[in-house]
Amino acid sequence: MSTAVHLAATGHGFLSPTGVEIAFLLVGIATFGAAVVTVTTKQLVHAALWLVVALGGLAVEYLLLTAEFIAWVQVLIYVGSVVVLLLFGLMLTKAPIGRSPDADSGNRPAALAVAVAAAAALVWVVVDAFRATWIDLDKGVQGSTAVSGESLFRYWVLPFEALSVLLLAALVGAIVLSRKKVEEKR
Repeated sequence: MSTAVHLAATGHGFLSPTGVEIAFLLVGIATFGAAVVTVTTKQLVHAALWLVVALGGLAVEYLLLTAEFIAWVQVLIYVGSVVVLLLFGLMLTKAPIGRSPDADSGNRPAALAVAVAAAAALVWVVVDAFRATWIDLDKGVQGSTAVSGESLFRYWVLPFEALSVLLLAALVGAIVLSRKKVEEKR
């Protein structure tokens, strides 16, 4: 009996997905759709709100992978902070609220080709690297707070701090840009 038939017969395999796997796929499709709308809409505020949906979908994916800590970090930092910072930046710089003709450069075919090529390369690299790796969803320790915190503060401290400095610089830049416009009106 082949391995695929044996796995299907035992109830754990590609041919018999579980409820978690089906939910993961459906949430992934919804998240992908929200991400596509985020980058294709011509209204900047709508793009920011669709970004909330896409990032929230990623948080749900983390929950489905039993990485609760990472899911809540995703919600608090990205959905809560980064999108709010983006919206404040849009408001402080007096970006157009409605349809913006400047939001489309006319290079959509080239951008689509680059995006498809980058996505194909990324999928190829990830599939090649993790071809024989399976995530055990019953164990539940990979996304735990202890493992994630140890990894974050032992190996990823410098990128974490660099990101915080980058976000601070973006906030200061938005404030400086908004102040110049106020002083020009006087």
